[in-house]
Amino acid sequence: MPRFYCPQALVIGAVVTLPEHVAHHIQVIRLSAGDAITLFNGEGGEYTATISTIEKKRVTAEIKIFEPREVELPYAITLAQALPEASKMDWIIEKAVELGAHALQPLASQRCVVRLSAERAAKKMQHWQGIIIAASEQSGRNRLTTLAEPADFNQWATQQDLHVRIMLSPRAEQSLSDWARHHPPQSVALMIGPEGGFTEKEETQAIANGALMLSMGPRVLRTETAGMAAIAALNAVWGAM
Repeated sequence: MPRFYCPQALVIGAVVTLPEHVAHHIQVIRLSAGDAITLFNGEGGEYTATISTIEKKRVTAEIKIFEPREVELPYAITLAQALPEASKMDWIIEKAVELGAHALQPLASQRCVVRLSAERAAKKMQHWQGIIIAASEQSGRNRLTTLAEPADFNQWATQQDLHVRIMLSPRAEQSLSDWARHHPPQSVALMIGPEGGFTEKEETQAIANGALMLSMGPRVLRTETAGMAAIAALNAVWGAM
C-alpha cells in the first residue's frame, strides 16, 4: 500500500486534502478513487485511508483506520556527519533514515571541502528534509528523523548533553562493536569525519570534551560508509536490526 507523509491533523472519518506533492505522486502512479493508501503525520502511528476524489491538482482522502504502529529504535542515535563533497550527503541521509537514525547533525569541520553560505544552507536543509520524508515513506517509519541546522564542529563539540559522543577514528584502540557489547543500549551521537577525516586538533578537542574515540576495525572506511556501518553495528549488537 503506498505510504505518504501528510503533515496535518488526521482523524478517523475526516476527509482531508492531501499536500500538492502527494497529490502529484498519486497521479503519477495512477491511483484511482477508492484505492487505499497509508498516511502518517510524524506524530506516531499511521492511518489507512481511501482516495475520495482526484482532480487536476487536488486529491482528497477519507481516513478509515488508525494503527499505532512504530518501528523506531529503542534508543536515539544522532549522526553527526561532517559535510562531504558532491551528493554524498543525500545518500548518507537517506540510508541513515532507513537504518533508524533519530537525528542528523551536519558539521563543518576543518577538512570539509563543502562550505555552505546561509542561503545555500537554507536550500540544502529544504532538500535534505525532502529526502528524510521520502526515506521515511519508503522504510515504514512513522516519525521523521530530526534535522539540525549545520553547525561548526568546534562549537558543537564543546556543547554538553546527555548523549554519549563517539568519534570514529582508525587511530582508536577499541572498536565500536566491542564497546557496545559491554554497554547497555543507550542514546549516542556518532561523529563522522569528512573525506580527509578529522584533524588531530579536532580529535583532541572532542576527547577533551568527553567524546570516546572508537574505531570500525582495521580498514579505513569512506565517510559515506562509516556512519552507516556504525549504526548497523550498534543495531546488531543491541538487537534492534
